[in-house]
Amino acid sequence: MQAIENKVISRIYGKGRGWAFFKNDFVDLGRASAIDQCLSRLAKSQRIRRVMRGIYDYPKFSSLLGKELEPDVDQVARALARKFGWKIQVAGNTALNVLGISTQVPSRYLYLSDGKSCAYQIGNRELSFKKTRLKDMGLRYPESAMLVQAIKALEKSVLSEHERKQIREYFGEKIGKRILKDARYTTAWAYEEIKRIFKEE
Repeated sequence: MQAIENKVISRIYGKGRGWAFFKNDFVDLGRASAIDQCLSRLAKSQRIRRVMRGIYDYPKFSSLLGKELEPDVDQVARALARKFGWKIQVAGNTALNVLGISTQVPSRYLYLSDGKSCAYQIGNRELSFKKTRLKDMGLRYPESAMLVQAIKALEKSVLSEHERKQIREYFGEKIGKRILKDARYTTAWAYEEIKRIFKEE
């Protein structure tokens, strides 16, 4: 049991603070019952946090505030999607907020889904899934879909260089290169903005 726990915590720490997960994210490490017990013990010892039934996270910590930050709603949404086998896309305005382009703090985060329409309460925020036909499904990576949805939500408004820098820093160079390759067949004007973000001529 201790060996399984060490493997579980190693994977959690490897993913970094903010990661949200459920027991099947560790299915290759041992029996489901053993993983359940392990996650329960880790939550009781406060090494991880129980966000809702069956979903946990490795919380981010603010040195400035001296406390754990609220769960990353985008990470929780993706953990729920893995749990239920849904395909999801972050809705445009929510994507702008996740990327830090919108300064408004929303009380509701909306994701489009091929699963059922439902909502979850995450602290004082609502995480909603709306059943609909997903667009841009030719994109392989969720990061690409998020950026495309954010750009389309701006309706051809021009991003400032500061906002482009924010997006570059959010994704990092490695993921930025992946998005450039993945999104090349999306709407032409949106892809032109993606190239400007990642400084691709």
